[in-house]
Amino acid sequence: MAKQKTNYTCTECGGVQSKWAGQCPSCQQWNTLVETLVEDGGNRYSNKYQGLAQASPVLNLADIEAQDIPRFGTDIEEFDRVLGGGLVPGGVVLIGGDPGIGKSTLLLQALSNLSKFKKVLYVSGEESGAQIALRAKRLAVDAKNLSLQAEIQLEKVLNTLAEHKPQVVVIDSIQTMYSDALSSAPGSVAQVRECAAQLTRLAKTMNVTMILVGHVTKEGALAGPRVLEHIVDTVLYFEGDTHSSFRLVRAIKNRFGAVNELGVFAMTERGLKGVSNPSALFLSQHDAQVPGSCVMVTQEGTRPLLVEIQALVDTSHAPNAKRLSVGLEQNRLAMLLAVLHRHAGVAAFDQDVFINAVGGVKITEPAADLAVLLAINSSMRNKPLPRGLVVFGEVGLAGEIRPAPRGQERLREAAKLGFSIAMIPKSNAPKQKIEGLQIIAVDRIDEALNKIRDVDGLVD
Repeated sequence: MAKQKTNYTCTECGGVQSKWAGQCPSCQQWNTLVETLVEDGGNRYSNKYQGLAQASPVLNLADIEAQDIPRFGTDIEEFDRVLGGGLVPGGVVLIGGDPGIGKSTLLLQALSNLSKFKKVLYVSGEESGAQIALRAKRLAVDAKNLSLQAEIQLEKVLNTLAEHKPQVVVIDSIQTMYSDALSSAPGSVAQVRECAAQLTRLAKTMNVTMILVGHVTKEGALAGPRVLEHIVDTVLYFEGDTHSSFRLVRAIKNRFGAVNELGVFAMTERGLKGVSNPSALFLSQHDAQVPGSCVMVTQEGTRPLLVEIQALVDTSHAPNAKRLSVGLEQNRLAMLLAVLHRHAGVAAFDQDVFINAVGGVKITEPAADLAVLLAINSSMRNKPLPRGLVVFGEVGLAGEIRPAPRGQERLREAAKLGFSIAMIPKSNAPKQKIEGLQIIAVDRIDEALNKIRDVDGLVD
């Protein structure tokens, strides 16, 4: 019996190599080449299929009329926010997250709401119909018009879609699907890429809204080839600790809306419920002001959120002081400590520094720099910051404080939640006074520390 031929496919870029290598020659990523069987593509790409598709005409872009994209909501406000206002006919959404975090629960709730005015289909490759029926009963969702198919073969699913013509389809999950045209196992690079491409093509031709559930690796990235994220229209990530009742859904890519939108949910006995005031989750409830605590305003898409940054500075008893950051970038913490020493004269080389963003939220924007430095300085001096203080601003290597985008929206959100003092970059200072909010505009880190000491309640 002849030995089956194999090649090596990159899980990041999809490049194919004849031999294994530690680094992919195409995208320069390490340890991404996996062995796959060489597939015979004659049945799928033979010449008899070449004439089936009509060539698209070449048009002048100026002659094409731009149209607004029609949307329909899922009746789950936080989910619609992340999607950019709702689902789009013909759009393909990929949603990933850790096992047990609530992906199937959220989609079952959304399909139940959509089934009242849309024809929907839930394709399950991981659970039986009885298991999903048990979950639907536990969540008390309306499943009268919700169609279900427990199937993992792609061709049978495509036939079902062509026969029933649903308007919204959920595939749970794309890693369990397999095509008879390929001999590799479900979940392999070739199978995931082929099944996703076929389902995306059908969604575009039949104008069906397709939602794909994707597995994630131990690093938290979506499993399978990187091309999977490129061919879909929207990529959503579930975040949060499975031991906590709160979940965050973040948009990483969205062709029909803004990226970096954030939806906040609470896991209850009746499923996921949207949180109307997410800032309350990320603020600790202290009876009195405590050292090392500073509130900042971060911008997640179109939504300003108030997040508490906590710092703990303690004398180091090891040759190398520890630098630990949870929810913020650790390399940036080391840089900020160097800026604090060089431009403000506050040395922390012999101190262990721990930084935490309350509530498990991840802050990626540099506007958290000023809040981090004020929290560190407060902890080192064992002096609490003034009550009602809110902060934002990026700190540069020269000690300057740079402006943050959408500063007016951040200030209005802080004033709405009852904060009375705002320390912000000078470039973000509002032209008109915001009622109930005292503005302290600064342009350097040493100036910021001096002005904080002059505020009532924090005088040495």
